[in-house]
Amino acid sequence: MKQKILLVYTGGTIGMVRDKEKNTLVPFNFDGLLKAIPELKSEELDLENISIKNPIDSSNMHPNIWVEIAEIIENNYANYDGFVILHGTDTMAYTASAFSFMLENLNKAVIFTGSQIPIGSRRSDAKENLITAVEIAASRKVSEVCIYFEDQLYKANRTVKVNTEHFEAFESPNYPVLAEAGVNIKYKSVLQKKQNKELVVHKNCSDDVAILKLFPGIKLATIEAILNSAKGIVIESFGAGNASTDPEFTSLLSQGIQQAKIIMNISQCLHGEAVRGQYETNEPFEKAGVICGKDMTTEAAITKLMFLLGQEIGNDKIKQLFQTDLRGEVSK
Repeated sequence: MKQKILLVYTGGTIGMVRDKEKNTLVPFNFDGLLKAIPELKSEELDLENISIKNPIDSSNMHPNIWVEIAEIIENNYANYDGFVILHGTDTMAYTASAFSFMLENLNKAVIFTGSQIPIGSRRSDAKENLITAVEIAASRKVSEVCIYFEDQLYKANRTVKVNTEHFEAFESPNYPVLAEAGVNIKYKSVLQKKQNKELVVHKNCSDDVAILKLFPGIKLATIEAILNSAKGIVIESFGAGNASTDPEFTSLLSQGIQQAKIIMNISQCLHGEAVRGQYETNEPFEKAGVICGKDMTTEAAITKLMFLLGQEIGNDKIKQLFQTDLRGEVSK
């Protein structure tokens, strides 16, 4: 029986050509992408494609476009065995993380992929990424949102972009890869089990969020301005979740909590996690009642915050769910 896979083109380097007048890369017609990879045609595979209304460079990605892509999956969910989303690499980890929360009870593969070099270039990595992403989506062995790139299948909400120069653009710092592609595709035992529930697509994502990255010498006025700028704030702190013990800093955090803001603390470090109470410099967060995000990536933390703030639930429920592993985004 043929597997039906839907390719969803959003733009990005994988489908770009050079504009001769501006000498810049711009998205091109999606049908040209399929013509460039005849290997995708197979007797075992029924491959169809659709594009968002206005393909973009992924630096222009926005929650409104997330909803557009999610609706494509929702409207076609019953008709396909899996989905491959072609997306620019710059914000892929954000979009893929967001989709892990937006698509509840997922029991089919949603694989994000792209390339570092446009598909029309001689040395492009696009062909292998796309072909293998399609193979994985059709395998029936994956039932979650993932990123496939340069021989590795990553859990979407555990992935970060780490390189602009090499084909190994992504890394999963605190979680094992889900599969490795060599002569054969070797799947790991950490794959998410299939759900027997009906797919729920959450379309409300709040943009009332901010990221505060601490650095030595950051002004209290800067911290205050960022805390006042949004309902939900993700703080990227030092090391294992540490920050200045300045009482004025702690006071700002406490004021924010009293003003019903949701504040979460994660580590700036790629590997490891923010922990409670290990050092004296954890105390500012402990005293103020800031949520500890443990080993969540920035991409997962901010999109989880956007997702939860978009639901019609109170602050106490949001704080509870923030500290709950919803989609494998945080270690228990």
